[in-house]
Amino acid sequence: MLENIINNKNIINNNLNNFFKFEIIYKSKKSRARVGRIYTPHGIIDTPCFVGVGTNGTIKALDNKSLDELGLQLMFANTYHLILQPGSKLIQNAGGIHKFINRKNPIITDSGGFQVFSLAYGGVAQELKSKGQKKHDSSVLKINEEGVLFRSYRDGAKILLTPETSIQAQKEIGADIIVSFDELLPYNTDQKQLLKSLDRTHRWETRSLIEHKKNINNQALYAVLHGGIDKDLRKKSVETLSKLDFDGFAIGGSVGKNRTEMFEMLNFLMPYVPEDKPNHLLGIGDLESISGIIPLGIDTFDSSHPTRAARHGLLFTKNGLLRVFKSGNANNFGPIEAGCNCPACKNYSLAYIYHLFKSHELAGLTLATMHNIYFMIELMKSYREKILNGEI
Repeated sequence: MLENIINNKNIINNNLNNFFKFEIIYKSKKSRARVGRIYTPHGIIDTPCFVGVGTNGTIKALDNKSLDELGLQLMFANTYHLILQPGSKLIQNAGGIHKFINRKNPIITDSGGFQVFSLAYGGVAQELKSKGQKKHDSSVLKINEEGVLFRSYRDGAKILLTPETSIQAQKEIGADIIVSFDELLPYNTDQKQLLKSLDRTHRWETRSLIEHKKNINNQALYAVLHGGIDKDLRKKSVETLSKLDFDGFAIGGSVGKNRTEMFEMLNFLMPYVPEDKPNHLLGIGDLESISGIIPLGIDTFDSSHPTRAARHGLLFTKNGLLRVFKSGNANNFGPIEAGCNCPACKNYSLAYIYHLFKSHELAGLTLATMHNIYFMIELMKSYREKILNGEI
């Protein structure tokens, strides 16, 4: 069945989009690292690029005008949560997500498929411990060929998410880059189940592409490469999906129980991923991982780690993490980091930010988040410069 769909001339690679383009500016001679540029209807994304996670259409503790002013080029929003609140139709009626949330720069939405994983199996730490078993209180009622039947965590209503409804919702939301519907199984899934899930995910992604082609809507559609840490299945996923007319490739699924496994899998996978299209690593963006994935050729990657760290009083600096509550900060009248041009460092002292956290004032979370986002933006600039200078 899948081969028949692949042979459909309407979805074989024939990309003539004039609203979305990927340009490779420089390829490293020392590694697979590269500097590129993604052109979208709402602006340019310089790669490698960190993507901030704004689950509900906002980076936690920040408004979108401030985020644009900081210069975050790409923000990730979650389709599943936006379907539940405020609803994709409402966002469409507001003129699309950019107008609704007042963001000028590009946005990417996921498919909602991640919720198959997080609601059914728990977070990454939980599922590693669970040996691939579903939670007893799972909100996922049924997973079959059609799609996934969820129970809303807001009001208990049953919601059927399929490749078609996921794409339709992402069309209504109106992000620049959207993602095919997929299933993410736990790290501990056995080989037979992993293969069964991979084949179904490929069928779901093909259906996503067919639905997307009915109304392209100036949106780019990414395929999601799966297969866990099984190299043969990862290669099979690339070979299957690269035959189709996707605009880019996201790397999803379980990428390993630690960085060593992730780096090993990506080191194998990346030479097979088409070089002429952008790629995105889903859900990875801590500083240690970034230093390893950029030389492997990853273009963009998203993570809530920098903003979550900020809300817990962990500030990023060139010399490592700085804890807001560190002894002595109460009397430190200098900025978080000397030479930093973020709004927090230009306008406030570390002593004041310490006071805000100590007093449980929300402004402290905002200033810390601004600093960490700005740090990530500047870090990406430095990585691009190092690649161009032949250092990576």
